[in-house]
Amino acid sequence: MRRWLIQLRKEQQLTQQEVASGAHIDRAYYAQIESGTRNPSMTVASRIAYHLHINPSLFFSEQLSDPFETALTGSPITIAHCDLEHRYTWLFNNHSNFMLKKVIGKRLDEIFKDEASTKLLDIKKTVVSEKKPVRKVVSFKLSDGAIDYDVFCKPIYDSNNNVIGTASVSMEEQKPFL
Repeated sequence: MRRWLIQLRKEQQLTQQEVASGAHIDRAYYAQIESGTRNPSMTVASRIAYHLHINPSLFFSEQLSDPFETALTGSPITIAHCDLEHRYTWLFNNHSNFMLKKVIGKRLDEIFKDEASTKLLDIKKTVVSEKKPVRKVVSFKLSDGAIDYDVFCKPIYDSNNNVIGTASVSMEEQKPFL
């Protein structure tokens, strides 16, 4: 069951038929994709993703390469993609405060109203407007205490060299031993 897909569709107030029509597929096929009984091809995943404003790789995140997943799962590194409106389209190895179903399709400032969210959003806006990478430290107050993240964010380009969003890697800064 792809609960994240169902939730995202409902949050956008779309029916299965509307998403299926937007992706140029049959509604029954789309329903099977939501239920997890069928996997979309990359072409179909891309069409659905375009319609829902997400990254198509979300459909295949369960099949990430073993070395990538083994190296990053449980590490202090988080990877994210956002669209031009700074809405999350993909997230990997996120802190538990940033649950996938709460974050995908949303801007950080729509979920958290704090200084750190504003600072991170400003970083992404700068990356898009200046079309160059930015690296800064952002301190988040999370459920298990304050965590400083060393954030590296850069633009994502389409095949015509237009900026279409941002990609970021955030690493928890190690606290000094006392």
